[in-house]
Amino acid sequence: MITLDSPIETVLGDTKKTEKVIAGLGLRTVGDLLHHFPRRYLNTANLSAVPQLHEGEMLTVLGEVVSSRVATYRDRRTGRPAYRVETVLQTDGPRLSMTFFAKRQHIAEWNARRLAPGTRGVFLGKAGSFRGQWQLTNPQMVLFGDPAEAETSEDAVTIEALTALFPIYPLTAGVLSWDLQRAVRFAREVVTGIEDPIPADLRERYGVVDLRTAFDWIHQPEDIEQVRAAQRRFRFGEALNLQLVLGRRRRALAAQGAQARTGGGDLLARFDAALPFALTAGQRQVGEEIEHDLAQPHPMNRLLQGEVGSGKTLVALRAMLRVVDSGGQAALLAPTEVLAQQHFRSITAMLGELGGGGLLGGGTTVELLTGSMTKAQRKEPLTRIAIGESGIVIGTHALLTDQVIFDDLGLVVVDEQHRFGVEQRAALTDKAGTPPHVLVMTATPIPRTVAMTVFGDLEVSTLTELPAGRAPIQTNLVPLAERPGWLDRVWERLREEVGKGHQAYVVAPRISGDDAEQGESDALDLDEDGNLVKAQPGQLTSVVDLAQQLSEGPLSGLRVAVLHGRLAPEEKDRAMRAFAAGEVDVLVSTTVIEVGVDVANATAMVIVDADRFGVSQLHQLRGRVGRGGLPGLCLLVSHAEPGTPARERLEAVAATTDGFKLSRVDLEQRREGDVLGASQSGYRSSLENLRVLRDEETILQARAAATALLDDDVDLHQAPALARAVAEIERSAAAEYMEKS
Repeated sequence: MITLDSPIETVLGDTKKTEKVIAGLGLRTVGDLLHHFPRRYLNTANLSAVPQLHEGEMLTVLGEVVSSRVATYRDRRTGRPAYRVETVLQTDGPRLSMTFFAKRQHIAEWNARRLAPGTRGVFLGKAGSFRGQWQLTNPQMVLFGDPAEAETSEDAVTIEALTALFPIYPLTAGVLSWDLQRAVRFAREVVTGIEDPIPADLRERYGVVDLRTAFDWIHQPEDIEQVRAAQRRFRFGEALNLQLVLGRRRRALAAQGAQARTGGGDLLARFDAALPFALTAGQRQVGEEIEHDLAQPHPMNRLLQGEVGSGKTLVALRAMLRVVDSGGQAALLAPTEVLAQQHFRSITAMLGELGGGGLLGGGTTVELLTGSMTKAQRKEPLTRIAIGESGIVIGTHALLTDQVIFDDLGLVVVDEQHRFGVEQRAALTDKAGTPPHVLVMTATPIPRTVAMTVFGDLEVSTLTELPAGRAPIQTNLVPLAERPGWLDRVWERLREEVGKGHQAYVVAPRISGDDAEQGESDALDLDEDGNLVKAQPGQLTSVVDLAQQLSEGPLSGLRVAVLHGRLAPEEKDRAMRAFAAGEVDVLVSTTVIEVGVDVANATAMVIVDADRFGVSQLHQLRGRVGRGGLPGLCLLVSHAEPGTPARERLEAVAATTDGFKLSRVDLEQRREGDVLGASQSGYRSSLENLRVLRDEETILQARAAATALLDDDVDLHQAPALARAVAEIERSAAAEYMEKS
């Protein structure tokens, strides 16, 4: 009996091709094979539309032969006559030439007959050009026609399975689309015992087809409506599993005990009274939500999101003071040392006398702990943390080491969540005697379906208004592909800003040579089939080289400094302090200034090779200017060609400063696995089909269905197959990621 759990060899046989399917595509069971869905479909009634061609890209097209002729030439190696068939293929776009070589005349003539004008088929090969003519090199094909006349029995099977739509599968080297098509067809014929995890009444209520029908329709559809119905079934199933995992997680968190932090001291009241400005309505509302959560006997798990500069740090500090007022401690975990130091400076400045420790009128001690501190430097802070003298502790991953012991850790604030891995957040949470309250801050705005899908175990608070004093930022694209001369004007514009007494940032993607910041990677662009679009060739700009060029060239005479992650901690701190004090005119930096850096006099930013950064990163970076009530200017310098995904990304950033709009653009361009954490999860099929923007309605329905199921029975006894599927995700690394991120 062959089931979904049977090894893939039971339907593919034990061959070299099977080894390639297992190694290259990660398909190990029959279920894996049936869940390997076509990435698109060719309409067998129409010629394929072929967009702009690129040398070396793989093409799969439905085409029609318009000419075929046999040509004779002399084989240089043997000196004997040899033959080639020169064929021209018509698509709904450029014509493609194909050449087939043969040593014997009768083979060449047979090839010419089977590729006679008017013959249609699916052709796969690499795009190339020769003497100004596009060609398909090393073509593989399946020709349409009578199965009885097919070249091989495999081709006959493929032709017999033909419907109006021809499936094109994601491939690996040595495996063709029709190899997978034939394997899937055989698997569907022989597999038994397919149990649908979604109960029949739920399928009926939400209008989704059963699992076996969905497999048939996704792999061999009669029409596009069957494809859509099958896709909806798999997307709904995936969303339902995910919402059940997150819903169970929320219930488990609510059942955990935590110490309610209801205040008692007067630190927060004194801090509020000393503020030189009024809180925005949003800051007050979010503060009340957090205060309510902190007062509960179960742990707060809240996501605080807001635009760059919306005052998240102030909201977080008020939450920390509330916990200190309650006799506990609060830890703020920052992703980089630069940001930890920035938080330490801004929080101690905001607290003023209240940050001077318990001796100065009942304040609290603010502690900074980073990885670069020596053992001797850490000794006293560690003691103060352990005895509870330090109420607020700010640090990097150094807070996670075994030597850091808290007296009573009541609140963990995680800044820029996406920079932390699973284990780090869990390690800090483990340092508390009872589960601490958790506040996650992100300046990358998140559409509600993403918040529901990725952060489904967190309540979400959003700060939408900017505090008074934030000026608008003008963003312009500098397209060097068409306007190389505009670069000179960029540096002139920077000099003008400095001439007005202001300061500027210049951001580059590399430190020196081709060395990137640790943990950073270039933005990747994909075409509609999910293939990587090659980036513009050439060396990327580095901070070290650019700073020297600017100092000796267009910015000579100005005070230029560098900042990047490979500098010693004291050098980084010195550079930031000098810039903040106005002793540096232009700071040439990597993305270490992306978040949290706050210099009111900085009004201009130039981002070089801007196409190498993602949408949210560009939005974060430009948020460093215009912070002191002065209008900000951001120039995006790029060689990206018009019409490319990279260029579209830059045009979107230049068109709006609305982070919520940009977050949708970002999601539409990025691979979904990156958004949902699937790439870190190791669980292959947990988040394969869902797209959080496209499938917004499906996710909402799945959340409603999951809530109803869990309200009836949190252990899902009435749906055993669904319970097993959810348990599998909970056991997998994917659940670990979702729980702890």
